[in-house]
Order: sequence, then structure tokens, then C-alpha cells
Amino acid sequence: MRWNKGYAYRIGVIILGALQLNGIAPMNAPSDLSMKSDDVLRYELVVFRAEHSDLDAAIRALQEVGTSDQLTIQRLKKKKLALKDRIASIEDRLTPDIIA
Repeated sequence: MRWNKGYAYRIGVIILGALQLNGIAPMNAPSDLSMKSDDVLRYELVVFRAEHSDLDAAIRALQEVGTSDQLTIQRLKKKKLALKDRIASIEDRLTPDIIA
């Protein structure tokens, strides 16, 4: 699908604004997994996956514009990678160790 540059830019701005205006941003949550219940971790996992997907869409939209700020894109990619690491650590905590 080919996006209109103005539309892609507006989508990127909307997504960035939504991420920044999130009053209880998941990235600001305490990262000590041992203090959280499995239910809390499952909820965080859903939220982090959604945020990761939103960041991916924002990065794609900004890249399609072509005149977008490369520093902003790099910052979003770094945040996306941090989310990916956080998702992996939560999945490791929730998945039981099975010794075969």
C-alpha cells in the first residue's frame, strides 16, 4: 500500500503523541519482575506488545515520509528494542523451566 506523505506524517505524529501522553507509560513501570504476580506480568506483556506494534507502525510511517527526522526514527527504534528485551524477559519469567 502506498501512503500519502501527509497522511503518513500525521499517523506518525498521532502515534508519537499517544505514546508520549500515556500517563502511566509501561516503560516507566518498575522493572523488578520478581516483585510482580504472573497476572500483572501477563497484562504488562499485552501492553508492551501493543506498544511495540505501535512503535513499529510509527517508524514505518515516518520512514515513508522520506523527509522525517532520522534522530527521531533512531530514538523510536531504540525504544522498540528496549521493549523487545522487556517482552523477552517477561516471557522467560512466565514460561516454566522444564528440564528434559
